[in-house]
Amino acid sequence: MPFRGRYLFSASMDVAPDKEDVFNEVYEQEHVPMLLKVPGVLSVARFKTVELTMIMGGERRTIVVEDQPKYTALYELESADVLVSEGWANSVDAGRWPSEVRPFTSNRRHVLSKLVAP
Repeated sequence: MPFRGRYLFSASMDVAPDKEDVFNEVYEQEHVPMLLKVPGVLSVARFKTVELTMIMGGERRTIVVEDQPKYTALYELESADVLVSEGWANSVDAGRWPSEVRPFTSNRRHVLSKLVAP
């Protein structure tokens, strides 16, 4: 699937084990649907970190990244300005996310990448 946006924003984090069910429920049923309504947000996909084993330099290797968060969401954006828009600001603090999820997350990482080649 080709990228339609010029930017990719990633939000990665861990969540307290006893809050994992509510984390996934709120992320899927509230947080992502609200953010998809923000002008300039083209798509959202969620991922869970798994073990990485690959062939590199003719050798089979298992690669371990220390302190890598368990969950990552990728947001395809038209512009970096989306992240400072009123729509984004309202959506990231709406619903149960700020009270029932965010306080139980840790090891948070946010990265914005600009597309350099199609």
